[in-house]
Parts: sequence; structure tokens; C-alpha cells
Amino acid sequence: MLLNPECIEPKMDERPVHRVWIGAFELAACQVTNAEYAKFLAAGGEHKGHRKPLHWDDPDFSHPEQPVVAPSWFDAVAYCEWLSALTHRRYRLPTEAEWECAARGGAEQKLYPWGDAPLESLENYASRWKTAPECVGQAEKNAYGLFDIGANVHESCSDWFDADYYRVSPERNPQGPADGTRKASRGGSWRHQTKVSRCAARASIPPEFQYADYGFRVARVIQALG
Repeated sequence: MLLNPECIEPKMDERPVHRVWIGAFELAACQVTNAEYAKFLAAGGEHKGHRKPLHWDDPDFSHPEQPVVAPSWFDAVAYCEWLSALTHRRYRLPTEAEWECAARGGAEQKLYPWGDAPLESLENYASRWKTAPECVGQAEKNAYGLFDIGANVHESCSDWFDADYYRVSPERNPQGPADGTRKASRGGSWRHQTKVSRCAARASIPPEFQYADYGFRVARVIQALG
């Protein structure tokens, strides 16, 4: 996969344009919903210090099929650990590189998950995402069948963030720097004027922060046969 191959001037934290090799993994079709996160809380998440996220009881954000908003990065990791124990499969947050690979849907040279068509080409773009994220699984999906990838809420990644990481990142399965103060995130959000991000666009947030335009999507490790 070629990271940031667009025919536009890349931002400083997207340089240099470089190719990476990503091993096989699975990514959830949708962002984690309130209904799914409620099961984590009911199963003991609250007793381990992972309280109901901010805005949990706000009617604008409480539909069961909306993505859960405002979990911290630590909450998202704890959810993955709980789901792993429940299912006996290994769940985790995706790396930045995995997220971008999945968002592109196999089309390396495109701006957005759907291609190069402008944002305004999306159905009802001007009237969507006014006060909150949409329910998942009802709008655009890319060639890999991933809904809302690049839209709805920013998605937490596993990596520490470094604006200069691309200058030193390994060619195979980059995992991000060894430490840092902010965690990487990807995708656009309902709260911004530009609602959908380019596949290559990078962002970050301190891991303890909780914002109403942040959520997450889980990755799953592919189990070997036998």
C-alpha cells in the first residue's frame, strides 16, 4: 500500500509519501455502537473505572445504533480486551497504517474511500451530520464493505502519534513510535465543517481526552487454522 499517493500537496505530517506492507487483519464493518458499548458497561466495565462516556444520556447521542461517542483511548482499549475475553478472539484497535489501508478499499490512488468525487457528491451531504453522528451501517460503504470509514466520528488508533513518524517508519507493519503524549486517530467527524476526511489525513488526541466527535472501530487478529 502506498501511503498518501494523492495528486495534491501532502500536509507536513503526511510526508514523505512512502509504501508499506500490511499483514492480513480484519476490521469491523461499523464503528462500535452505543448498544455494543452498553454490554461492556453492564459486564463490569464501570466497576473497573470505565464509566459511561460523556453525553451517554444526551438524546442527540443516545440512539442504540449511533456510534458511542467520547470514550477515551483507554476505554476503547478496555472494550477490546473485554470483547477478546468474551469471544476468545483477539480484538484490538487498528494501527494508523491498517486503518488507511482499509479505508482505501484497495484503491491506492484515490482521495476518499469512495474515490476522487468531491464531498458534495455524497447524497444529502449538505444536510447530514448537523448535531450528531448518524446511525451506523446506513450510509456509504467502501469497496471492502466498511461503513462510515472516514466519516461520522474520528476513530482511535493504537499508535502513539508523531508528526515526523513517516520519515523513520518501517516498511512492514508500522506500529507507530514507542511512546508519546498523543494517540493517533483517523477519519472525519460530524462536528467539523468538512465532514469526511481524506484517506491520508492524520490526527491525534491525548489518550485520556473524551470528545463527542470521537469513537472507535475494532480490528480482529486473524487466527491461524489448525
